[in-house]
Amino acid sequence: MRNFASYDVDVRWRTSGVVKTVCNKCQATRHNKRDRSLRVNVDTGHCHCYHCGADFYVPDEAEEREKAERRAARQRRAAAVPRHFQRPVFDPARTTLSESVERWLVETRCIPQGVIAGLRITEQEEFMPQSGQKERCVCFNYFEDGQLVNTKFRSVDAKHFKMVQGAELIPYNIDSVLGQTSCIIHEGELDAASSLAAGFKSVISVPAGANSNLSWLDRFMETHFEDLTEVIIAVDTDSAGLQLRDELINRLGAERCRVVAYGPGCKDANEHLCKYGVASLRVAIEQAAEVPLEGVFTATDLHSDLLALFENGFGPGAETGWEEMDKICTYERGRLIILTGVPGAGKSEWLDELVLRLCLRHQWKIAFFSPENTPIVYHIRKLVEKLTGHRFQKGCGISEGLLMRSEEFLTDNVSHISLKGNATPERVLAKAHELVLRRGCRILVIDPLNRLDHTPQPGQTETQYLSNFLNMITEFAVQHNCLVVLVAHPRKMNRNPVTNTTPRVEMYDINGSADFFNKADYGIVVERDKGVGVTRVYVDKVKFKHLGMGGMVTFAYDPVSGRYLPCVESHDPAVPVEQRVGGVTFDSSCWLPDKELFES
Repeated sequence: MRNFASYDVDVRWRTSGVVKTVCNKCQATRHNKRDRSLRVNVDTGHCHCYHCGADFYVPDEAEEREKAERRAARQRRAAAVPRHFQRPVFDPARTTLSESVERWLVETRCIPQGVIAGLRITEQEEFMPQSGQKERCVCFNYFEDGQLVNTKFRSVDAKHFKMVQGAELIPYNIDSVLGQTSCIIHEGELDAASSLAAGFKSVISVPAGANSNLSWLDRFMETHFEDLTEVIIAVDTDSAGLQLRDELINRLGAERCRVVAYGPGCKDANEHLCKYGVASLRVAIEQAAEVPLEGVFTATDLHSDLLALFENGFGPGAETGWEEMDKICTYERGRLIILTGVPGAGKSEWLDELVLRLCLRHQWKIAFFSPENTPIVYHIRKLVEKLTGHRFQKGCGISEGLLMRSEEFLTDNVSHISLKGNATPERVLAKAHELVLRRGCRILVIDPLNRLDHTPQPGQTETQYLSNFLNMITEFAVQHNCLVVLVAHPRKMNRNPVTNTTPRVEMYDINGSADFFNKADYGIVVERDKGVGVTRVYVDKVKFKHLGMGGMVTFAYDPVSGRYLPCVESHDPAVPVEQRVGGVTFDSSCWLPDKELFES
C-alpha cells in the first residue's frame, strides 16, 4: 500500500489504475479550483501535474521501511569506530594551561580566557613529524555531542600541525550549530575562537584547512546544515581560501551564503582581531556581503578570479594518468563531454575507467545514470575489476579484504541513480542535484541519451528539443560545478560501396542534431578495431586550448581487468594484421595515485 495522503494526494478511494485528481501544489493559484490536472498511477506511485509540472513518486510501505533501514544502517556505520583506532580521551586536568601558552593565546592571539575555557583547549607535548621531535603543542579538541572525536595539535613555536591518526574529520565546535538558524564557517580554530570572542555563538571551523575535498560535510548536511537560513563564510582570502569558499557556496547554496571581507592587510579573522579589536571584527562579520546575484557579473565581482588568472595564468585541467591521453586532453569541472561511437565499440567500458581515474586522482565523486548497466550490482562488479585489476571471481586475486576496501571506496565515491516511473531529464537532474548537495558529487554520467524519457513540447521539432535539452544539462554542469558526460549514439553508418569499409564516426554523425558537436565542451569518439584488436579514442573537440588540442590515442583492452592499456599501433602494410599492436605497457602508478590501496 502507498500512503498517498502523506503526500497530500487524494486518490478518491481508488486502489489501482490511473486517476486524475486535484493538484494541491498549484490549486491555490488556479482560477479553476476543481480542475483535475494531477495524473496519479495508483499502481506505480508516479504522479504528474499537467498544469504546474510537479512530478514525484509515492513509495509503498516496503520501500519506506527499506529506506528507514538504510538510513539507520548509515547512522550505525557513521557511529562505528574502526577496531584499530583508539578514540582520544579528554582529560579535564589538561585545561589548566601553562603560563606561557595561556599568555600566547590571550596576549599574542587576543583570545579571551572565557573562550579558551569554553572550547576546552588543552596543552601537551607531542611528537611532530615535521620536526621529527616532541614539541609543546596547543590542542584544539573536536567534540560531537559532548564526546571527544579528534584533536588537532599545533606547535606554539614552529607552527607545525597534525591530527589524531585514524580519527574522523568533523567540523571544529560542531555542537554550536545545532538548533541555530545562522552559522559562521572559518578555516582555522583560532579564527573560530576569534568570532566567539566577538560575541557570536554558532561558529565552526573546517577540520583540514583550505581543502576542496568536503567529504567530511556529507554526514552533517541533513542534521546540522539543512535548516540553516544563513551561512556566513569567513575563510582566508588567499587562493586556497577562495577555492574553499567556492566549494562551500556550491555545497551549501549561494542563496543563503554571505562572505566576509577582512579589509586591507588582514587575511583571516584572528589577524583582524589582533590588529583592530573585537568591535571591528564583529562589524566585519555583520557586514558580510551576499553572494552576487546568479547570472549577473561585473569585472569587480570577478576581481579576485581575474587577478589570480593574471598572476598564475591558465593551468592545465585534471589529468587521468593515461600519459598520451593527457597530452591531448585534460578535464575541467563545469563542462559537458559528449561521447559517441557505434554500438559495441566499448564506450561505456572506456568511460567507466575515465571517470574512475578522475575520482581516484582528484577525489571527484561520481553519479551514474546508466539504465543499461542493470542490475546495478553488475556495474559495481565491473568497477571493482577496474579498481583491483583482477577478475571478479573467487581464486582470481581478489581477497576478502581487497573486496571490502573496494566496496568502501565505491560506497564513499560512487552513486547510482535508478528512478521508478518515467526517467525524464528533469527528474534525473533533480536527483543529481540532491547528490551534489548531500554527497558532493562532481561527475554526472548519463549513459546513454536514448534511455531518458523525452517529452518534447507540442509543435517542437527534434532539433529544437535537443537544443533545449543540451542547454539544460550544460546549465546544470556550470551551476553545480560538475563534469557532465553524455553518451549519445550515432546514426546508422553505411558502408562505402567502393572500398567496402564503414567510415569512422564523427561528432556530426550523432543522431538527431548538429548541436551535439556545436554545444559540447569536449567531443570524444570511441572506435574499436576488431581486426587489429585496438580501441582508438578520438578527441575531436576541446573547447579551450589550455585544456588540450585534441588528437587520437590507441589502447588495448584487457578483458580480465576491464582496463585500457596504452599501446603502439603499426600502420606498416608489410606487417601482418595480427602483429600490428605492440608496446602494450601498464604501470599501476598511472592508474592509482596510491597504488597500495587496492592491492591484495
